[in-house]
Amino acid sequence: MSERIRILAVDDSQSTLEVLKRNLESNGYEVFTALRVAEALSLLDSLDIDLVITDYRMPQATGLDLIRHVRDNYPDTEIMMITGYPSIPGAVEAIKDGAGEYLPKPFTAEELLTVVERIVQRLLQRRVLGSPDTPPDNFGIIGNSPEMDLVFQRIGKASSTDANVLISGDSGTGKELVARAVHYNSDRRSAPFVPVNCTAIPDSLLESELFGHVKGAFTGAKDARAGFFEIAAGGSIFLDEIGDASPNMQAKLLRVIQSKEYCKVGSSHVHTVDTRIIAATHKDLKRLVAEGSFREDLFYRINVVDIAVPSLNERGDDILVLISHFMGKFAEAMNRAVPSLTDEALQAFRHYSWPGNVRELENLVQRLVVIVDHDPIEITDLPESMRFILSSEGGVDRSLADVEKEHISNVLAMTRNNKTRAAEILGINRKTLREKLKRMGLE
Repeated sequence: MSERIRILAVDDSQSTLEVLKRNLESNGYEVFTALRVAEALSLLDSLDIDLVITDYRMPQATGLDLIRHVRDNYPDTEIMMITGYPSIPGAVEAIKDGAGEYLPKPFTAEELLTVVERIVQRLLQRRVLGSPDTPPDNFGIIGNSPEMDLVFQRIGKASSTDANVLISGDSGTGKELVARAVHYNSDRRSAPFVPVNCTAIPDSLLESELFGHVKGAFTGAKDARAGFFEIAAGGSIFLDEIGDASPNMQAKLLRVIQSKEYCKVGSSHVHTVDTRIIAATHKDLKRLVAEGSFREDLFYRINVVDIAVPSLNERGDDILVLISHFMGKFAEAMNRAVPSLTDEALQAFRHYSWPGNVRELENLVQRLVVIVDHDPIEITDLPESMRFILSSEGGVDRSLADVEKEHISNVLAMTRNNKTRAAEILGINRKTLREKLKRMGLE
């Protein structure tokens, strides 16, 4: 990040403040502390604070009072609640009043940093998306191909309505990024965006995870718990990989979408749902419906607005824009100059199949920026699976001689013209390679 994240820690315990300050500053954050809410308000007035970490119970004004003040007056500031008196009602109240995260004491340094890093990622993503009132071009998503223009048009339409949204696309294409763009550019932007992995919830915990439970609802329910729909009240719930949802989960989701009501496990009290459904899948749901493995009635409930995210190979020169973006991002994080790519390496990037799509591209660029210590990045620095990618620009109507010539040229480039190593890779001896090079005019 170009600027240090500023954190304000508020707690009536000096020792807690010292622990927070020591752990956070050692990880690159700029930390300010306050023993009272009044002192915190003064610091908020004089400093641009990115994240407020506040205790729950304090003398005079409480942490909830501070949360409400921050949310009303500093809408771009993230909030995290910590407390030595953990309670589910307190957590729900804190979240509803604007706290993005809730962490009970005692907590380890690792637990603290994990939550703070998650908040910071959310903060930086919101900054990328820009002000909710003046959304940036393309909703902060990198790409300017005609295929992505269609995605941006659908995001705009979906953001202006409260209809349920189904996002489809291969793994790694950025479906959650599209879902967040829909949420943070809608009227629900100030309420929570709650992601739910439909494959990660076992049927035995399904109702409890989705709708919550009361204390004593079942063996092991020592405390009450808020479900995903309660936490997402007023906002959006993102059902990731809904195509993998079990039949039981499909039935529960259909019922809550239809009735707009639910009960917690162990309670007969009816809660009203005010949550937008944004679902995503890498599977063909129409085919699953035809096969009988996905409910047709649920499909039509979630597929009001559909957004199809193209694969990276369908996005043309967007890959060049993305490479430039990721190179700059990771080079800045490492405080180094942005590296360049040789023509051969760039060609390999351009013609690789990218089965992992944008996620694979981002991970590879990060690896190259971290590991490669010379400039430019060469084709020999790339994974072996990318080194022998032949250009497809010539189509399939080329002669065998043309294909052979291009392949030998690529191998020579990869080996930096080491003919002995090239001959080994090609499975021929050095004399045969010399003869081929002479015949092809490559000597």
